[in-house]
Amino acid sequence: MKSLVIAEKPSVGRDIARVLGCKQGGNGYLEGKDYVVTWALGHLVELADPESYGDQWKEWKMETLPMLPEHMEIQVIKKTGHQYQTVKKQMYRKDIGQIIIATDAGREGELVARWIIQKSGVKKPMKRLWISSVTDKAIRQGFSSLKEAREYQKLYEAAVARAEADWLVGLNATRALTVKHNAQLSCGRVQTPTLAIIAKREAQIKAFQPKLYYGLKMKSKEAVWTWKTSQNSSSTFSKEEIQKVQKQSVNSMAVVTEVKKKQQKSYAPQLYDLTSLQQDANRMFGFSAKQTLDYMQSLYERRKAVTYPRTDSRYLTADIVETIPERLRACRGGIYAAICGRLLKSVIKGNKSFVDDKKVSDHHAIIPTEQGINLKDLEYGERKIYELVVSRFLAVLLPPCLYQQTEVTAVCEGQQFTVKGRILEQTGWQEIRALQKESGITAEDFDDGDDSETAKGEVIAGSIPDFVKGQKILFTEGKITEGRTKPPLPFTEATLLAAMENPVKYMENTDQKLRKTLGETGGLGTVATRADIIEKLFNSFMIEKRDQYIHLTSKGRQVLELAPQGLTSPELTAKWEQELSDIAAGKIKKKDFEAEIRTYTVDIVKDIQVSSKTYRHDNLTGKKCPECGKLMLEVNHKNGKMLVCQDRECGYRKTLSKVTNARCPQCHKKMELVGEGENRKFICVCGYREKLSAFEKRKKESGGGVSKKDVSRYMNKMKQEAKEPVNNAFADALAKLKL
Repeated sequence: MKSLVIAEKPSVGRDIARVLGCKQGGNGYLEGKDYVVTWALGHLVELADPESYGDQWKEWKMETLPMLPEHMEIQVIKKTGHQYQTVKKQMYRKDIGQIIIATDAGREGELVARWIIQKSGVKKPMKRLWISSVTDKAIRQGFSSLKEAREYQKLYEAAVARAEADWLVGLNATRALTVKHNAQLSCGRVQTPTLAIIAKREAQIKAFQPKLYYGLKMKSKEAVWTWKTSQNSSSTFSKEEIQKVQKQSVNSMAVVTEVKKKQQKSYAPQLYDLTSLQQDANRMFGFSAKQTLDYMQSLYERRKAVTYPRTDSRYLTADIVETIPERLRACRGGIYAAICGRLLKSVIKGNKSFVDDKKVSDHHAIIPTEQGINLKDLEYGERKIYELVVSRFLAVLLPPCLYQQTEVTAVCEGQQFTVKGRILEQTGWQEIRALQKESGITAEDFDDGDDSETAKGEVIAGSIPDFVKGQKILFTEGKITEGRTKPPLPFTEATLLAAMENPVKYMENTDQKLRKTLGETGGLGTVATRADIIEKLFNSFMIEKRDQYIHLTSKGRQVLELAPQGLTSPELTAKWEQELSDIAAGKIKKKDFEAEIRTYTVDIVKDIQVSSKTYRHDNLTGKKCPECGKLMLEVNHKNGKMLVCQDRECGYRKTLSKVTNARCPQCHKKMELVGEGENRKFICVCGYREKLSAFEKRKKESGGGVSKKDVSRYMNKMKQEAKEPVNNAFADALAKLKL
């Protein structure tokens, strides 16, 4: 008898098939002596549409809400139905004795395979392949130690509970809002609190009142001293106070009261999980969270160069330590070759700073695999992300940075002044930082964990004169420094990811248990879903980007006003994620969680029904849709402007402009491409304009810049984006509504 292996994607399936010796080709599967390997295309089965339960939900009417099917059904996704039939056919083969689930090792991966098996109705023994990378070695080791599928039954139940809860709450709230306000609106337990976080930051910025603050620098023959308050601050809001201190200190004698010398250590930042990697990639390279995840998926599945990307751990398990030398040999290319070579000559030990079995649940931190790669084969984004992963991996293996810090305190007329100096003794892991700078990433971009004083420039890089306690210092002159408090910055994708991961400070509820739960469960969404949530908010035009900063649109603000109060707060997600974790751990029953969700669904629909609030389009244009004749909406897409038909069933969209990577020859900022056909042209905020044809000619003559092929590829991509659904999570459901 043979074993049927079900992978999550074709690329992974083919890798497994190659390792298992399955060379005989089939339509959607590969076969060998002992194994048949087939694959999904992501999800092949999903929860059934509301319309499939009966005529009562085919039309969107308030009186038919809430939708609460007695038993949640699943259906085959039509566009990938052919692959489902292929997988089903293999499962029912008489020579297949068991099924090996080899989908991604996580909650959603479990759901992908189990729903296929459930929908097909097949009853055969099941095993589970649980691996964190798809290298040949990892696959072989995984198949040598397959798990019993029943060990993951509770994980599957948690996955089903999550999917059903999102269906019940999301679709009911979306239908209720859409029908109530006759507009294309949606909300959900993760996307709506994310909007609320952005709104709170915007409110803080709007309410901010700048204040002047003052500091004092006193100069002596030996050094420049910084005034400190009794609370150890170097500034005050009182101009009178600082002027008084300056007046009494100039030409006065200070006495050294303390000289402290100590060796300081700066440790490398932790290994990457997906969220921290997305943050750095956004800050350093401007990659969106979705782009970074896509690059990581390619590096994981196609290149086999990194371990499983959708992880929330920043630690390794002890068994990984013995594989580190092999991983070092695999990533010796590029700028880190010398460091890799040096580490390979040393004894590598795993310490608690990055090795801790207790801090790893399903998957360890993201690190390079043992499979070597030619950096020249990587695309630009793949290489940047791979080098980030390698740099962090090497950083934790290097010794700490050591420096000798001297801090001298002097008192003059009852006021305290300090001067600090730092002498580097061992570069340690910050050798990585130096190489990062050489590669064009500034020191400020690299999170080195240094103290805030360094950032303020108060520590002198180098030695300071030798001082002794009791030494007298004459202050010859003093200079008052002045600054103005600044409001918090709007969110970038990097900082929004951080806020989603740790949204506690944006919670109105002061319940410490809930706050603790939210911290322990990883915040809003998961490392695997946050990128998609942000993309969805962009694609539904509830947020927009101005430069690198994210702002709410009018639609986003109104959705926050109209959505039920419970859906706008992170508390709901905290509660859900805790209960889902408890289901996976066997602490609570799935049916109890489902009963709670159904009650909550009834409540939110009722809240929307009785609400007296209204919604209005404030972005209607005078231009009519060429397909249905209704007035169109002008919206800011993530990278430009669009006209969108207000009727979702029509779905017509037209791109007005798109920000490109082409640089203005005058100010070097990114230009927008506008117009159609031969009239397409680049425009810049500085006023520069240039026809696309002239731009192509100029770049061809100069031998650089964007090629005609690049522009053509970009235009095709733009056309493809225009076809994408506005609200991808609920596109099919919303498409059936006529406005």
